[in-house]
Amino acid sequence: MGDIKLPKHMFLWSMSVIYMFAFASLYVQIPGLYGNDGILPARRMLRYTGKPLLEQLQDSPTLLWLGPQLGLDTQQGMELICLLGTLMAFGAMVWEPLRDALIFLFLWVLYLSLYQVGQVFLYFQWDSLLLETGFLTVLVAPFNLFKWKSTVSKRHDGITFWLIRWLFFRLMFASGVVKLTSRCPAWWGLTALTYHYETQCIPTPVSWFAHQLPVWFQKLSVVGTYAIEIAVPFMFFAPIRSMRIVSFYLQAFLQVLIILTGNYNFFNLLTIVLSLSLLDDEHVYFFLGHRKQNKSQSWTQTLIKWGTALAELASYCLIVYWTAVYFELEINWEKKSISSKTAFTYHEFNQWLKTVTIPSIWIGVLSLTWEIITAMFKCASVRGFFWKLWATIQWAIFATAAACMFAVSLVPYTYIENNSNSKIWPGVRTMYDSVDRFQLVNSYGLFRRMTGVGGRPEVVVEGSYDKETWTEIEFMYKPGNVSAAPQVVAPHQPRLDWQMWFAALGPHAQSPWFTGLVQRLLQGKKDVIDLVQVDESQYPFKSHPPTFIRAHLYKYWFTKVNEDGSVPQKWWRRQFSEEFYPTVFLGDPSLVSLLNHFGLKDKGQPKRNADTFLPVTLRAVREYARPLPAPLILWSLFFTGAAICLLKVLFSGSRSSSSSKNKEKEAVAAVEKNDQAMKKEEKEKTKRTENSADSDKYAKKRK
Repeated sequence: MGDIKLPKHMFLWSMSVIYMFAFASLYVQIPGLYGNDGILPARRMLRYTGKPLLEQLQDSPTLLWLGPQLGLDTQQGMELICLLGTLMAFGAMVWEPLRDALIFLFLWVLYLSLYQVGQVFLYFQWDSLLLETGFLTVLVAPFNLFKWKSTVSKRHDGITFWLIRWLFFRLMFASGVVKLTSRCPAWWGLTALTYHYETQCIPTPVSWFAHQLPVWFQKLSVVGTYAIEIAVPFMFFAPIRSMRIVSFYLQAFLQVLIILTGNYNFFNLLTIVLSLSLLDDEHVYFFLGHRKQNKSQSWTQTLIKWGTALAELASYCLIVYWTAVYFELEINWEKKSISSKTAFTYHEFNQWLKTVTIPSIWIGVLSLTWEIITAMFKCASVRGFFWKLWATIQWAIFATAAACMFAVSLVPYTYIENNSNSKIWPGVRTMYDSVDRFQLVNSYGLFRRMTGVGGRPEVVVEGSYDKETWTEIEFMYKPGNVSAAPQVVAPHQPRLDWQMWFAALGPHAQSPWFTGLVQRLLQGKKDVIDLVQVDESQYPFKSHPPTFIRAHLYKYWFTKVNEDGSVPQKWWRRQFSEEFYPTVFLGDPSLVSLLNHFGLKDKGQPKRNADTFLPVTLRAVREYARPLPAPLILWSLFFTGAAICLLKVLFSGSRSSSSSKNKEKEAVAAVEKNDQAMKKEEKEKTKRTENSADSDKYAKKRK
């Protein structure tokens, strides 16, 4: 692999954008989710027992312990953290010196502080992935905050950037493996995508059209997913550069398809950011149109080039061949389709997984060792004793940090195979246990089981004033009204709508927060209503909260294309399934019992904060942002930052062009001046020659 200055620069810029999306998206939802009148008030997670601050931080590492010292309650502390994170991430997006290790460390600490009190609404895999990636970003980013000119690269950049590639491998490989180890019939039968588009949490309009594709194509898409998630990740560590670049495009292609067909907030964007670790400067320049001139090669270089090309072609052929064999791919020319089915058993796959898990670790060891040795030779080539010593010290520190992070990550990585997990050295397990609460390394496995095979379960909340006439309470983003089109909300994550999807998969007792939601709707709490509908005109009980609330469970399906090929007016069809939550009212003994059982009973209103500068400012910002839809806020921030970056590029380009023109003028003037000086010198030389000739003639005459 060549230099990684540009991929590293792209990675740090992209991480700034991801952080900005994450903080801004959560900020909009804090009052309704975690406020004093929210569904799960965050103040319950922080119990001030009079312990010293260090002991409190050891129990729960969050900056929210400092809230009382600033005159803030827990809700306002979370809002302040989100605003600081959004502003710092936006600053890092538009100004390169802020893409610094200290800035990214602070962003990581801020998000970890929110995660510690986020409860079920922040316990998603992408939140853990952001924390792990964010910590690795601290190692990748340079220390240039206090320097006027940023440091472009260090000799150890290859080591730290390799950790991003290892994380990307763990994420993709585990996501492919768990689909088969879960024994889910839909994944084993290759029919998962025939249900996925309509049963995912928040579909997009494209999901409806993808759902209409023929079954054979859906099954072939599952086979392609297995190949990209299980086989292709091993190409991340291939010694052939072009194989790593091909694997980048395959992974990016999969993520783009997921973005088009589902609202998965910043997760797929973050996955694409991880894939940047597979690129180098030469390919980025090639992508931008700056092609390198081909140099003449010796016969040995030509032979090596053809040998690597043949090895690469053989690797692709093997992947295609084994995919065709193990999934029995056959082309039906008459029906113009490709049939497929799983041709191996669960036991055979488990045996293969046992065989490949430990070797995959050794592949990682060899790849990391290569990066460490390469960086060591780069340090040895530094000129000057002091600078060589300083580069070697940095190399030793970051090589040790990378080795430790790699070792600790083996514990969650081997969760995919129990036999391999039991072979992990006890010392590594101890290290993992000591850092587990900081979310430095995590296990992953997306879409483990396909839900909603018999229809998408959906909770529909209804309210009434008289217990006879019931009105549905529609949410902004999740399916409800069968005539309403699915929305595109990414990179925003409406966390209440997501949890409503999980709640529908089981009884309401498995989702204690739902009782808190019912209580707040009966009380008519504005902060919670904003999570349901920002536009008050769309909320049916805006004038007065409902007296009674109940919830029913429905099964939803996408509608099908009409026989004449036209698109139907309705996007969904639904059927009543069962009661999800009984009819309750404020003061209802059953509601009070559930609130007490789940620890959600209000225990008096917290003290109002003093009207000091910070609380007043936070309340003013909240009132300004309250009526704005979350996706509008996120995209406004992004396009503003992108416009600033574009203007900086254009300005720097015009300035460089003007400076180059000035240099050209100076060069022309210098050439002209030089020509004049040469002419003057020639004239003086000619004159001296003539004078010397005259003096010779005069001397001869006198003689």
